[in-house]
Amino acid sequence: MITQIKDVPNNVVAFRSNGEVTKDDFDIVRHEVDSLVNRTGKLNYLLYLDNSPKDFTAGAWLQDALLGLENITKWNRAAIITDIEGVQKFTDGFSKVMPGEFRGFPKDDYSHAVDWVSERTDI
Repeated sequence: MITQIKDVPNNVVAFRSNGEVTKDDFDIVRHEVDSLVNRTGKLNYLLYLDNSPKDFTAGAWLQDALLGLENITKWNRAAIITDIEGVQKFTDGFSKVMPGEFRGFPKDDYSHAVDWVSERTDI
């Protein structure tokens, strides 16, 4: 399941995933991403993983990929928050193949991740 995190700056869309994530969970993601991009012209995206990438169905991965491609020129900053080091490292490397900046953060660094993704800080 994906739920929206609402207590973030208005130039960010943020979500929490837990349990099984299916393609239908991306309806809210797509709506909120479209709204932010239409309002600001760029995409600052935060995902807090309370589960594992293994919990995403094939349909969910496809929707995630389509979302990324549809907004490929709009990505500005993306923060993935998880305690899975491999996901953090993968996220950090994603900046090499996609426009924008991508960073992985541990869960105890949530506030810093929000500040970074909202462009309050470069660190």
